[in-house]
Amino acid sequence: MGSITPPGSALMRRFRRGAPGRNRLVLAAVLFLAFLATFAVDWAVSPAADAATSSPSASSSPSTGAPGAPASSGPCTVSPTNGCIRGTILDSERKPATGVDVDVAGAGGFAQTATTDDTGRWSVSVTTAGQYTVSVDQDSLPKGQYLTNAADAERKVNATLNANVGQIFQLSDQQGATTSDDTSSVSAARAWQQLASGIRLGLLIALASVGLSLIYGTTGLSSFSHGEQVTLGGLLAYVFANQLGWNIWVTGIVVTLLCAATGYLQDAAIWRPLRRRRISLTQLMIVTIGLSIAAQYAFQYFFGASTVRIQQGNPETVTFAGLTLTVQSYVAMGIALVVLVGTGLFLAKTRFGRATRAVSDNPALAAASGIDVDRVIRFVWTLAAGLAGLSGVMLGLVLNGVNWQTGLQLLLLMFASVTLGGLGTAYGALVGSMIIGIVVELTNLVLPGDFKYATALVILILILLFRPQGIFGRAERIG
Repeated sequence: MGSITPPGSALMRRFRRGAPGRNRLVLAAVLFLAFLATFAVDWAVSPAADAATSSPSASSSPSTGAPGAPASSGPCTVSPTNGCIRGTILDSERKPATGVDVDVAGAGGFAQTATTDDTGRWSVSVTTAGQYTVSVDQDSLPKGQYLTNAADAERKVNATLNANVGQIFQLSDQQGATTSDDTSSVSAARAWQQLASGIRLGLLIALASVGLSLIYGTTGLSSFSHGEQVTLGGLLAYVFANQLGWNIWVTGIVVTLLCAATGYLQDAAIWRPLRRRRISLTQLMIVTIGLSIAAQYAFQYFFGASTVRIQQGNPETVTFAGLTLTVQSYVAMGIALVVLVGTGLFLAKTRFGRATRAVSDNPALAAASGIDVDRVIRFVWTLAAGLAGLSGVMLGLVLNGVNWQTGLQLLLLMFASVTLGGLGTAYGALVGSMIIGIVVELTNLVLPGDFKYATALVILILILLFRPQGIFGRAERIG
């Protein structure tokens, strides 16, 4: 008997030919939703929200005999008979400023002094509603840090009972920043500093983005759970270095190996069985989203929602060529550069690296040539998870803290980087990460706070519209 052509087969062929275009639209829509979720979560836990709603661990030190001063010196808690004036002081790199004295004075001779804790927070309890004066003791500021507006050292606040009043003080590394106009203007010194911060951010993002790009290149899967590998690295570093007191270098090595092991186990327990069942890429992507959400809430359950620090000591800063960065920043940039160069040489010079690139180019042809595709994919998952874990350690040190959603906040930057450089190309991910990091930090010259991350979304949309294959990607004919 002759073969029977199933009804609608022509329609299915047209569907397959049009699938890549629709996949790009689906990917763009999913990334946009991911950005909105990231922005919403980031806004909800911003320093302003923390200052207004969280109970700081800093204790207020009441002045002896000050009328109206509460007897307790513990953390401030609002009640019908008590109100709280509290806030956060951040340095020029948006890190907590520790040991800064804040004076609060009010009517009737009320006077208290609070000192910022390791998270940069301070609080003062008041038992009488009214206007209070909040002033920062500029002599207690960390070395090399100054108020962005010296006239802003003293503020008037209206405190009420059973409520919090939040105040945030931002510091600068430039002593000349004495007016609000100066801090908002674009200067060569600020641009130079932001450029260095962009290079630092780009290198650390590249550690995670290279693995994400390799996963896509060898499997075609966009892993939305890759950000949680970054979070895992930072939180494990907190456990070993902070809680167990391990040496930070030993911690970095152990955490990287443990994270690499989780990548190996993921492929062995989840991805390889699903590949053998010929599960579609859309279904696999949904699995990564579910895995991401499950990991986030697991992190929150075991570590809480607050930010934890890998190293408790106040980071030292070094000024070089007009740039002021922490020692951790210089070390992290050096390690990231060495690891990235080593990864590139491995992919270009070694036999297994060439096999990885062959699978990335054409898995079917690579399998026909005798390459064990499953073995290569297992190695890629292991390498990607290890690089992401190392990135989490470095980011935790540079940002002076890590929490359950650190990876989620960086996921958009990673996707923008690999898309800009070219999906599936490790070198493209590196170049894309550097461009994204620099552009995002330079945008901070004109956009306040974390709004700068919206730049990555704009770049991502433009790339998908005008050059969807990215800088180093190849244009593919459809149909």
